[in-house]
Amino acid sequence: MKKAVFLFFTVLLIISCNNKGNAPDVSNIKITFRFERYDKDLFSIDSNNVKSGMEKLNNKYPLLNKIFLQNILGLDSASMLTGVKQYLSFNRPIYDSVASVFKTTDALEKDFKKAFQYVKYYFPDYGIPNIATVVGPLDALARLGNELTPDFLGPDLLGISLQFYLGKNFSLYQDPFFINNIAPQFRSRRFSREYIVPDAMKLIVDDLFQDKSAGRSLIDQMVEKGKQWWLLDKFLPDTPDSLKTGFTQRQLDWCNQNEGAIWSTIIGNNDLNSIDPVTIQTYIGDAPFTQTLSQEYSPGNIGQWIGRQIIRKFAEKNPDMKIADVMNADPKKIIEEAKYKPK
Repeated sequence: MKKAVFLFFTVLLIISCNNKGNAPDVSNIKITFRFERYDKDLFSIDSNNVKSGMEKLNNKYPLLNKIFLQNILGLDSASMLTGVKQYLSFNRPIYDSVASVFKTTDALEKDFKKAFQYVKYYFPDYGIPNIATVVGPLDALARLGNELTPDFLGPDLLGISLQFYLGKNFSLYQDPFFINNIAPQFRSRRFSREYIVPDAMKLIVDDLFQDKSAGRSLIDQMVEKGKQWWLLDKFLPDTPDSLKTGFTQRQLDWCNQNEGAIWSTIIGNNDLNSIDPVTIQTYIGDAPFTQTLSQEYSPGNIGQWIGRQIIRKFAEKNPDMKIADVMNADPKKIIEEAKYKPK
């Protein structure tokens, strides 16, 4: 019995090592970036002396302060001081929740460092941004392709909006107005701290290779968006697929078990070459399920998952191809060479 148990764990260890074998060793790649808590400094301002506090904030965060006040809060110079004072008063309870959940960001900094090491390994010339956490309005989601994102990327700056990472059971996420107007529950279930790095790295991927497939056929968009998840895998090789795709583990299991049937359904509906916005939204829109498939088990945005499967096949058949060349390859070339025929 002891020998059997030992053999079992030995096999598990071998499998685990093999799974990580494709990821390069990046431990010696030096990464330098600042990780700053703009949210702490903002909410530390004395409401009786906002002007002085804002001057100090602007000196410390000249770029971010302008972005946050003008682009996120929508304040101009005439309304700045009054607007900031009102904002701090109204959003204090949300910040208190953030301060409780994010007492420390040490683990986040470590995870970002590892992800940035992979970025530098594959793209040595890419400029690693500094990171700053903010607490903005609860309606401040931005659009990235077919998804909404809590974060933003600017020159030398990656902003993380912590008000969207307080845990899926956070009370305000359950409010009917929030559900109906900002983020339905299939989306807010991903408002947890473990999604921060995957969400942010999607911005890095898009910064490196912007998705320009809008207006093209469904299959072209599936392949182009699949490239982005494929590259995300390179930057986060040890991160669970559920965090990178946003699918539940149950949905991922269903996709893996029914890959052939999913592909056959898309082909059978003659949807691959469609440019109809409704059809395309069916397969690559962020949704609780895919309408043409199982409403109980299928995820939304299944087209991007299929697209990544196609890219994986293409990359397997072109092992000497550089990552940048895969990302820039024409979708027609990829589809032709991948010969994707899942069972």
